[in-house]
Amino acid sequence: MYSLILIFCLAITVLFLGLDKSGKKALLPVSAVGLLLAFGLVIWSWTKEPRQYYGEMMHDDHFSLAFSGLMIISTLLILLLSKGYFEQFSEHVAEYYTLILFSLTGGIIMASYSNLSMLFIGIEILSVNAYILAGISKKDSRSNEASIKYFLMGAFFTAFLLLGIAFIYGATGSFSIVKIFMVINAGHANILFLNTGILLVLVALCFKVSVAPFHFWTPDVYDGSPTLITIYMSTVIKVAGFAAFFLLFNTAFGSMNIFWASSIWALSVLSLFIGNIAALVQKSFKRLLAYSSISHAGYMLIAILVAGRMSAVSITLPQNAILIYSLAYCLATISAFAVLLAVSKETGSDNLDSFNGLALKNPLLALVLTISMCSLAGIPLTAGFFGKFYMFSAAIEHHQVWIVLIGVLNAIIGIYYYFKVIIAMYFSEPVAETAKVQVNIPFTLVLGVSALLTILLGVCPSLFANFLN
Repeated sequence: MYSLILIFCLAITVLFLGLDKSGKKALLPVSAVGLLLAFGLVIWSWTKEPRQYYGEMMHDDHFSLAFSGLMIISTLLILLLSKGYFEQFSEHVAEYYTLILFSLTGGIIMASYSNLSMLFIGIEILSVNAYILAGISKKDSRSNEASIKYFLMGAFFTAFLLLGIAFIYGATGSFSIVKIFMVINAGHANILFLNTGILLVLVALCFKVSVAPFHFWTPDVYDGSPTLITIYMSTVIKVAGFAAFFLLFNTAFGSMNIFWASSIWALSVLSLFIGNIAALVQKSFKRLLAYSSISHAGYMLIAILVAGRMSAVSITLPQNAILIYSLAYCLATISAFAVLLAVSKETGSDNLDSFNGLALKNPLLALVLTISMCSLAGIPLTAGFFGKFYMFSAAIEHHQVWIVLIGVLNAIIGIYYYFKVIIAMYFSEPVAETAKVQVNIPFTLVLGVSALLTILLGVCPSLFANFLN
């Protein structure tokens, strides 16, 4: 919880720094140092015994700390890409850093809650800031549309979440996820109210993580939002959503898996097919990645499905699987969008044609994007391959062969559209003669770290394989 408090204080500090013109130059360095310190506190807390905080409303264990650390590092990498970025929207850039940091606090709460009221608070802190960030490009009608659409849909599904929590409380008499599990296990819960509440909460969480068929907002919001904000939404917000999803359905509702497992199975299959098939026909790289994120949500649902069917002794297998997959997904997505930022700045477009001949203009960018695309496709010796490998291993261990076969089929479909980008970079002539794509030092640092970690995790997966054991 110390990292949560530090990030909250950091957000306030950054906001006050923006009041002074000389302080604006320190916004990025202060934010970066603060996030590094917060990550250091996560590592320090890792060595301590699991603890409950705030009247058992929140907790620290290896699962919550791992996902908190992943979100903090992802946010750090995203902010390093922001040098000179927010200035194009307004001279008051401190507010944007503050909104991102406040949103991050909501994400950490979502990975650490022990009470459904804290889950709701975490989701709202995360989401309200994201609604504003999606519309920071005030003169761009697409950004305004993205913000309004995200807000309206988010408010609608928040009602589902609140109603679901109310039904669960009515069925069990508690907001504590541990006590809810105990009441259900003892057979004292009102089954009709409980089942209704579980379904409503399931729908709300599926919206938050862009699971089909509740994905309809994702392509337009991702496409209309400023690219840097899209990176944040597709990584930190999605990871926070899945951490909360996993924690709730495999702690509070673990003994009810017979009821909800078939729904998760169907949602996973729908997300895989809808995300991958829709991505096949996209000409915009940004929308391609948006539909790709829907398919990756389908893969992550497999961990929730499998964990719900396993005993408490073997639960660490799907926990490790979803953590490794989330890490691989974040690294690849951040580096892919980072290359898009650089290319679109030079060409003024995010179409796939903009990447034609990129290997000649900037070999480093082409190499990093190639690694990213291979990882997202699940090619061996990349982090994405072992993310899928551990996910499928967890499913096979519980004899979920059909979902593995469907996942492998969709991975093959994904290879087609991911490799279209690689072919464009190395084998297509540029549409027009343009200057070489240039990037600054923080940008290069993000690209290098993301690519190296992607390869390291692919070559030495044993470093992370049993991280949560």
